[in-house]
Order: sequence, then structure tokens, then C-alpha cells
Amino acid sequence: MVISRKMYELMKGSSWIRAMFEEGARLKELYGEENVFDFTLGNPITEPPDELKEELIRIVTSPEKGLHRYMPNSGYEDVRKEIAKNLREETGLPFTENHIIMTVGSAGGMNVVLKSLLDSGDEVIVPSPFFVDFKFYIDNHGGVMRPVETKEDFHLDLDRIDEAITNRTRAIIINSPNNPTGVVYRKDELIGLSEILRKRKGINQRIFIVADEAYRKIIYDDVEFPNLFEIYEDTIVVFSHSKDLSLPGERIGYIAISPRMEGDQELIEAAVFANRTLGFVNAPALMQRLVKKFQRNSVNVKEYQKKRDALYTVLVDAGIETTKPDGAFYIFPKSPIPDDIEFVRHLHTHRILAVPGSGFGKSGYFRLAYCVENEVIERSRPHFIEAVREIKKRG
Repeated sequence: MVISRKMYELMKGSSWIRAMFEEGARLKELYGEENVFDFTLGNPITEPPDELKEELIRIVTSPEKGLHRYMPNSGYEDVRKEIAKNLREETGLPFTENHIIMTVGSAGGMNVVLKSLLDSGDEVIVPSPFFVDFKFYIDNHGGVMRPVETKEDFHLDLDRIDEAITNRTRAIIINSPNNPTGVVYRKDELIGLSEILRKRKGINQRIFIVADEAYRKIIYDDVEFPNLFEIYEDTIVVFSHSKDLSLPGERIGYIAISPRMEGDQELIEAAVFANRTLGFVNAPALMQRLVKKFQRNSVNVKEYQKKRDALYTVLVDAGIETTKPDGAFYIFPKSPIPDDIEFVRHLHTHRILAVPGSGFGKSGYFRLAYCVENEVIERSRPHFIEAVREIKKRG
């Protein structure tokens, strides 16, 4: 075998993703891309704000020297100062540029944090359903993922989390708004979680909350987004501008470490070191400079809300049970039959591309990403209705 056995097993475990892509390519070639309804990827079709494009042109054409030179491993100081200023205003906490580390998107940031925290065999609790790559990020650094079922409405089941904690638990990943469900965790449940973790701290076990907040600026219906920095002192937030500024291909984000954290400087130094030794070294220079001025900006969230409402209506009209998302741009409906993979394959026969819930640790459901053109959602309506009618007719 050319590759390692471990890599072979990891790839085999995610082979359904490759199969989905291959099936999508086959359908598009067979029927034409415009006749296939692809809801598989969270790849925004929304363009970045015009002001951001103008700022990029200004930076690239600037006569200033040194734009492309090396920088501190934590990123440009002026950029980190601006992010810290924004966080001070949002939280009232004394963030400085030293609490911020610029990263190669959320994926880079999560790997940096986990490398800084985990020893081999340490456990990380992840509420299920979860973003599939969390499992691989944890494994990258010798950790063990411990998935914990959420409640029927996908909110945190604090009793199950409490039961899942062992003396090897080092962190819990909180992804809110959540991928794949779109759920935003409430303040009361996060306070409850913090109380559970503080009890462990009282018996000399320190458990960190690692918050993946890539979608925190995409929230609907005036739903409150609780600030974890205010709730729990041992909080680390990983953020990405992939979604709020529609820059997924630029891979730009940051880590923010709570100034309330005891020993924060030690963790900051470890994360800066991990940033370098993982091979990321620095977030892209141009992108760091670009996002500096756009910390308070976001794409038009109302457009995503219209897409959510349109797809939710399509699913309800088709007779599919689903929870209406609070944020992000995913919806996680219940499969009309217990076997979610079979149902997703059935959807393929109606030229609808979805992702089985099994891939997110939750069988019996499927994920749809609605960051697509509005007309794709509307044209999919009769296909969803017919697909569900057929599958129910089979009994």
C-alpha cells in the first residue's frame, strides 16, 4: 500500500463524500448543470461586498513597500489591534492584540488550538450532529472525539454531556450557529454547560470550550447570539471570514483567546508556535490587510433568510419534517424513511443532491445547504414533492 493504513481508514470512513461528488458530476453531465439541484456544499454564491473589492484593489495597487514580506507569526499587529478593539466593544472584556492570532481560516484555527491543548489520548466532546471534519482535526493531534447526542430539537443535552466527561476530557467543541442544523445555542444552556465544566475545575480538571463561530454573523429572526467569553472564562473562539464576507477561497480567520483565562499567555505562545510548526506559518498577507476594515460588516443576511424560508416551505409542502434553522445556511430535515443514505440516493433519481445525516453523526436525517441561487430552490419544489410521494408509496 502506498499510503499509511491510518490514512486509508480515514479516507474509507469518508468515502460517502467522494461518492456524493461523483454522483453529482454524473448527473450534471447527464442532465445539464441547470437541471440538477445541488444542495451539497456550503460554498456561498453570494459575492463579497463591493467596498471590500474596492479595498482589495487599493491594497494591491498601493505604492507602500513590504506588503508581501514576512510578518509576526501571530499576524499583523494593526489587524489584530482592530479585531481586539471590536471584541472589547462587543464583550466589555480587555482584549488586546496579544489575544488574537490570525489563521488560515477556521480549519487552520481549529487545528492550531487542538494542537496547543491536546496530549495523546485526550478526549474532546462534540455535540452530535457535528461538522464531519472535527473528527479528523481532533485525530490530527492524537485526540479522541467523544460525540454526544443533542436533544430532539438539536439543542445541547447537558445531562448527556455531564455523563460523557471523563478524567481525559480536555475540551468541548461548540459550533453555533451549527453546521449542519442551523441551531443557535441559547444563553441558558451555555450557562448550564459552564456550570458543569466549573465543577470539574473544582476537582482539578480544566476543560476548555473551543467555539467554532464561523457563522455567527448569519442569524435570523432576531435570535440572540450569546457571547461565550462572558459566560465561561476558559473560552477560545475560532472565527472565519469565509461566510460573513463570502471569502471561503481566501482562507482567512483568527483565534481569540479569552483575557479572563488563567494562563492565557502560555496558551497564546503555544498557539503562535503551533501556527508556525503546522506549516500554516501565517494567514495570507493580503487577506489580513483586507479584512482589517470589515470587522463590523457582513453580507446581506436577509438574502439568506429568504432562501431559508423558501426551502423550508418547499420541504414542508413536500411533507418532510424539519426544524427551522436559526442561522448559518444549512437545514437538517428528517428523512421520510429511517435509512438516510437510501433516501439521499433516492433524491439523486430526482436530480436533487443532498448529504446523508450519517456523515454528521446523526442517521435518519439529511443536510441541505441553501447558499444557492433562489431559482434552484424554487425549481426543486416539484422534484422534492414527487420524491417524497414515491418513497412513501413504496411503504
